[in-house]
Amino acid sequence: MKVRPKVQCGCSVAPKVVLSCSGVSDTAEIGDRAARLLNREGLAKMSCLAGIGGQVDTIIQNCQRALSILAIDGCDTDCAKKTLEQAGFSEFTHLRVIDLGMVKGETGVTDDRIQGVAAKARELLGSPSKPEGSAVRARPGPTLGGAQCGL
Repeated sequence: MKVRPKVQCGCSVAPKVVLSCSGVSDTAEIGDRAARLLNREGLAKMSCLAGIGGQVDTIIQNCQRALSILAIDGCDTDCAKKTLEQAGFSEFTHLRVIDLGMVKGETGVTDDRIQGVAAKARELLGSPSKPEGSAVRARPGPTLGGAQCGL
C-alpha cells in the first residue's frame, strides 16, 4: 500500500477518522454508538466502513488523507480491522470493545458503556477527555466532504 500523505486542508489539519463495525451484536452497537458520539463531539469524523469494503473512491481517498484512523470492532471477528487491511490500509489504531471487559451477547447497551468505549477511543485519538461544553446530542459533528476541512 502507498503511504498515506499527511495532507493539510482548509482548516490546517487533516481530520482524524473513525470507522466502526456496525454488526448485530450488543458490543458492536456499543462501539458504533461510541464512534457516532466522537463524530458529534468533533473529535473524529465517522466514515463508512461499507464504503471502504466496497472500494468507494471518495471514501477511500478521504481516509487516505486522514491524519489518523481509528477502527472500532465489537468483537474478535475484527470486521473493521479486516476491512481496512483488505483495502490496503495498514496505518490505523484498532480498538476492540470486548477487550474492555464486555462480553458479546451478554452486555446491555447503556450510556455508561458507550461513554466508556468513547473514553478509550478519545485516549487512542490523543484526546483523553471529553471536549468542554460538548453534549451527547448537542450538535451534529462534521461529515466527510464537509466544509470544515475541505475533504
